[in-house]
Amino acid sequence: MFESLSEGMANAFRKLTGRKRLTEESIEEGLRDVRKALLEADVNLSVVKSFIKTVKEKAVGEELVKGVRPGQQVVKVVHDELIALMGPVEHELQPASKGPTIVMMAGLQGAGKTTTCGKLALFLKTKKKRNPMLVAADLQRPAAVEQLKILGEQIGVPVFAETNNPVKVCQKGIAQATKDGHDVVILDTAGRLHIDKELMGELKQIVKKCKPQNIFLVCDSMTGQDAVNSAKQFNDMLELDGLILTKIDGDTRGGAALSIKAVTGKPIKYLGTGEKLDAIEEFHPDRLTSRILGMGDVVGLVEKAQEVMDAGEAMSLQKKMLEDKWNLDDFLTQLRSIKKMGSLKSLLGMIPGVGGMLKGQDIDDGEIGQVEAMICSMTKEERKKPDLIDFSRRRRIAQGSGRNPADVQGLLKQFQQMRKMMRDFSRMGPGGLGSMVKGGGMAQMAQHVMSTGQLPKLNVPKAAKGQAGPSRSAIKERRRKEKARKKKKFRRR
Repeated sequence: MFESLSEGMANAFRKLTGRKRLTEESIEEGLRDVRKALLEADVNLSVVKSFIKTVKEKAVGEELVKGVRPGQQVVKVVHDELIALMGPVEHELQPASKGPTIVMMAGLQGAGKTTTCGKLALFLKTKKKRNPMLVAADLQRPAAVEQLKILGEQIGVPVFAETNNPVKVCQKGIAQATKDGHDVVILDTAGRLHIDKELMGELKQIVKKCKPQNIFLVCDSMTGQDAVNSAKQFNDMLELDGLILTKIDGDTRGGAALSIKAVTGKPIKYLGTGEKLDAIEEFHPDRLTSRILGMGDVVGLVEKAQEVMDAGEAMSLQKKMLEDKWNLDDFLTQLRSIKKMGSLKSLLGMIPGVGGMLKGQDIDDGEIGQVEAMICSMTKEERKKPDLIDFSRRRRIAQGSGRNPADVQGLLKQFQQMRKMMRDFSRMGPGGLGSMVKGGGMAQMAQHVMSTGQLPKLNVPKAAKGQAGPSRSAIKERRRKEKARKKKKFRRR
């Protein structure tokens, strides 16, 4: 998502490189590409005009700060305006004064409304420690009730269902949730292929009788401006509290995410980021803006890591890395943690400077499963001591995992390189590691991995105890002298 928009933004900012002052002409030249990128991303025309006008007014005449390029200053202005365009967002549900908090989900057919009900229930249960209940009030679409029941079983959330009038089903469901002690009720209402009087009449009756504190509209982000238009029509008739954009991981141009708040005045509350039931996240305009502008989303990446990795486990792994005791069992643990965090492409896109490199890259998540199969085919002793694995053992592991001995050898070689890198990190200390992260060092590492398929080798000299290591120029001079000495010795022979 947003690949073309990010590329257009980058092209615009590159045109401002080398300017000593941000003039109206230079800003206009740069914003021309920004305008084009926004329109190609299917952002609403009136939103684009207003956005470009605001950015131009704030950027023209700004003095160049020492050490900061003009393009970077414009990035800052664009960054702030994009956040203002999509935010602010309050993620907490509006509570009920008495009884459970009622969330009414509305939307057109095909937007993923029923699945989103299950996702939101799981999110509230696991992340917010709430006790939700689902109510199957979509009696129009065949199998919608059965689908919600199956989702409820999968996530461990009860589902209230009756073959009755949708309004009465909602009322009875809320009464049952109050009796059972649930603090959140999610109403899955009926949708249509288009907005009509019958649909809106039913939804208005549910609002009148049940008085939900939160009315969320589920929109398919892949429909672009149609999502914005339907959101505006729903809001005019129901007074929405927020929106949920689904299929955000698909081949969408992102125009709906940038337009919907400006057109409807209602914020995006959540994003559906995949097909799995845990693939839903709160919408943060600042994080999305950073990803659009190629700055990554480090905060989001850290949050995902914290969700799947225990603090004690992380400390234990760090200690093993420092002591050079990191083995294939630890590697397998980390691989499984990465799988829980989401797709590799989405994770790499959250690293600053890497998002732009992923365009056209085919990153296969199935490779993690293949590596996992090879490690699981090893004995406990082999995982702890990979050096024990000779040709006969490689052949046995390959047969057990459905691979060939060369694949096993490649895995072992890559693991040894990774272990050496961890050992070198421990020698570098905080300053050395920090210098690698600064200035796109992580991006360079990612680029090296994608182009060569291997992790970079770090040749870090050992420093004497209590002393600083030799400088880079000293190392080069020493290597030059050694090379000259060997050449001289060869000539004598």
